[in-house]
Amino acid sequence: MSDTENTVPQPAEGTAADELEHEYPIPPPTFEFLVLRMVTEAQMFLGLLHFGEEKDRAKPNLKAAQHSIDLLAMLVAKTRGNLDLDESRLLENSLTELRFRYVQVAESQPKANA
Repeated sequence: MSDTENTVPQPAEGTAADELEHEYPIPPPTFEFLVLRMVTEAQMFLGLLHFGEEKDRAKPNLKAAQHSIDLLAMLVAKTRGNLDLDESRLLENSLTELRFRYVQVAESQPKANA
């Protein structure tokens, strides 16, 4: 593939997307950023992170949180033996922490009447 086939199309200058890119720098695509992005998503589904007013806080979405955690677990399995020590620790520690938090949130939810 040539370099032009691998590039992402850029919006025309002066568009809203162009203005946002100038407002917020985009971090480089690293393995660490990928893991932390997935961790943040899971934390939001668990209700651990919230942006906005407290009255607008969404209830935890345990199904979506479990899916995010499962994706991280799949990443652990698929990358085993191919990561450096820091990457491996970040991934394993993040997964362990999220599993612990999932149990905490799940246990704090009111039980549905069967």
